[in-house]
Amino acid sequence: MKLRTKYILFVVILHALALALSFYIFDQDRIWFIASEVVVLISVVIAIQLYQQLIRPIKMLLQGIEAIKDQDFSVKFLPTGKHEVDQLINVYNHMIDALRDERTRQEEQHFFLEKLIHTSPTGIVILDHDNRIKQLNPKAVEVLALSEKEMVGQEIGQVPSPLLQHAASLKAGESITLKPDGINTYKLQRSNFIDRGFQRGFLMIEELTAEILAAEKNAYGKVIRMMAHEVNNTIGPVNSILQSTLRTHSLWENQPDNALNNALQVAFDRNQNLNHFMRNFADLVKLPPANKKPTDLNLLLKAVIELMQLKAQGKQVQLIFNASPNPYIINADVQQLEQALINIVKNAIEAIEGEGVVTFNVDIKKHLLTITDTGKGISEEESAQLFSPFFSTKKDGQGIGLTLVREIMLNHGYEFSLKTIQKNNTVFSISFNG
Repeated sequence: MKLRTKYILFVVILHALALALSFYIFDQDRIWFIASEVVVLISVVIAIQLYQQLIRPIKMLLQGIEAIKDQDFSVKFLPTGKHEVDQLINVYNHMIDALRDERTRQEEQHFFLEKLIHTSPTGIVILDHDNRIKQLNPKAVEVLALSEKEMVGQEIGQVPSPLLQHAASLKAGESITLKPDGINTYKLQRSNFIDRGFQRGFLMIEELTAEILAAEKNAYGKVIRMMAHEVNNTIGPVNSILQSTLRTHSLWENQPDNALNNALQVAFDRNQNLNHFMRNFADLVKLPPANKKPTDLNLLLKAVIELMQLKAQGKQVQLIFNASPNPYIINADVQQLEQALINIVKNAIEAIEGEGVVTFNVDIKKHLLTITDTGKGISEEESAQLFSPFFSTKKDGQGIGLTLVREIMLNHGYEFSLKTIQKNNTVFSISFNG
């Protein structure tokens, strides 16, 4: 039973008893009976007024509670002139002001946080309590190369992305640096936050490619410049002496077999090879900005294929070009891009053991060039190091071919990848969208 009902019932019973008693006590005295009835009526009126005064603040409280339930913090009450009620109204009004200010502050912070996450250069993946993806910011969608619809609601270990599959094994506070495609470097970090009293996880995906490439190039650039300086300072004078000696015919008159002459010629040739070797390394450091001009990719590929045809025939490798029916014009530095394509084709031919095929496909709609070979393929361990300076899978490799390709592609702003799709199917892709 409600308190209000109890109060009304009590007042009714009390006054009913008063009326009954006055009837029995003053039954013989009419004047006193009427007086007692008047007193009872006055008491009823006073009880009603007191009830209204008591119930008014309760009604106001109920209205305030309903407003709070509806999260409407604009409802405030005016003073009534009654001290006790006004004290209650002041407390309520101060509480509403504090709640409104707190909600405004929280909304501003929430909006700022949402804006910060949305525009962050770091990919952020927010998880729910079951380790499923709840929300991603645009950078995370870009890095993971999947649509938001494909990822939201999925467990991070089930999403077909090597980054998220590695992240699934991370615990809160742990981080890992990955190079999934051998080109781009990412740092994954997992942490937790409290949401409405419950702990939830999130991932941060930071792209370190530009910083690492810059530091890497700075490091190997210093080494190459120092090596080139020392080698050139040594080879120049030595070759000059060797040439002068070889041209002095009087020195070889008493040597009919020309053994020493031949030895010096071999030394001179080896010095020239060493000089050429160092120039290859220096190309990485001295690569100028791309001088882009409109170029027909089909014509450029035909020129490269003709150049590499002799090497391919020597290894019984076919070069097949599926040219587009119409010219495909791209903006490129012809010399740099040609050198990159030569290195790519050379690697593709050398990767094929015995007979094989290297296929060139140009997709104008997708702005994509793919060079596919039927070679032995690339292992996962090799894939992570492919474009690193001085790394080579060949016994006599210098480790600069793909590094130079990487520098030329980045110089042009092209997206590129090298991966083995399946056995005897390795694809080098170049996207010209950039």
